[in-house]
Amino acid sequence: MVKTKWLKLPYSFDVEKMQLELKQIRSGEWINHMNTSAYKKRWCCIPLYSVDGRTDTIYAFEEDADYLPTKILERCPYIKSVIETFECEKAAVRLMSLAAGDEIAPHVDGYSSYDGGVLRIHVPIVTDPKVKFIVDGEEVHFTQGDTWYLNADCMHGVRNDWDRDRVHLLMDCRRDQWVEALFEKAGYVPDDPPKYGDPSITDDNVHEIIASLENSGFPAGLEHAAKLKKIAGV
Repeated sequence: MVKTKWLKLPYSFDVEKMQLELKQIRSGEWINHMNTSAYKKRWCCIPLYSVDGRTDTIYAFEEDADYLPTKILERCPYIKSVIETFECEKAAVRLMSLAAGDEIAPHVDGYSSYDGGVLRIHVPIVTDPKVKFIVDGEEVHFTQGDTWYLNADCMHGVRNDWDRDRVHLLMDCRRDQWVEALFEKAGYVPDDPPKYGDPSITDDNVHEIIASLENSGFPAGLEHAAKLKKIAGV
């Protein structure tokens, strides 16, 4: 199955304005990421959209929660305009800082992709080519001021080999017609569907699964086995 691991989107923003507004944020407002086993020095966040607009939580993917702008965002009018450029519903929106010389261990966020319906968009504010994402074993640098989609359903981590802290604006956007038009403009190619309709079925185990379905004797199982045999060319 071929996945789109990342995609550069057709928006760029004024880095100097965003960096200037970072100075409006007080050091005590940064919240350490809750996944403390994933980093060694400091990986911390500023909530800009959060559950009920709270400034003391950075949780994402809360079911049936209202994600609202926080008071911190009021001090950052240009960053607010960057966020509003994306004319879709947002869930969590955060500033994410990774300490100089630190790294984020490889992980999968789950249900965080274009196909999953809630997708992660990055706008790097402070970065350098020495900052790299490693996505399914491939390295990529997200360029400063540009807009990037990361398929967080892929195994991914970050390595900051720079001598400064890296800061990204990270938006969790809900897929809708506006998002689909944006991705089409960026040249997005839909991921290949699983060969057998189920990603857990592969060329290595399909014959075993066919035999199990046929041995079950159930009509639905026999029908499924026949479909798999046709795809496998048995």
